[in-house]
Amino acid sequence: MNNCVAWAAEDDQTWWWTDAQNQEYWPQGVPREETLEAFQAAFRTLGYEICQDDNLEPGFQKISIYVSSSRVPTHVARQLADGKWTSKLGQDEDIEHNNLQGLVGNPGYGEVACIMKKIITS
Repeated sequence: MNNCVAWAAEDDQTWWWTDAQNQEYWPQGVPREETLEAFQAAFRTLGYEICQDDNLEPGFQKISIYVSSSRVPTHVARQLADGKWTSKLGQDEDIEHNNLQGLVGNPGYGEVACIMKKIITS
C-alpha cells in the first residue's frame, strides 16, 4: 500500500511519510520533519532538483509538492509523459489531472509550492 509521496516516487509498495515514530518509510539521512525542505531533500535522494516550471520537458520526470497555508506539505503529484499529472489520494486510487491547479482549492491539498525534476534514465 502506498500514498501520494510514494506514488510520486514511483514506489508502489511503501507508505512514505515523516512520522517521528519511524513507522513509515522515509529516506535515510533526511530529517523526519513535515517541512517543504525535508520533502525536497527526500526527492533529492532520487535525483530530483528544484526547477522553475511545470512545463513538459522531454527526458525529464517532474513532481510537484503541495503545501497548506502554514507551509506544511500535504500532497505530491508526478507528471506523466503526456504532460498530465497523476497523484494518489491517500490509500485510495490514483487519479489524473490535466494541470497542477486541478487539486488546488480542494480541502486538504493546499497549493503548489515547489516543482522538481530529474533526468529519466530508462
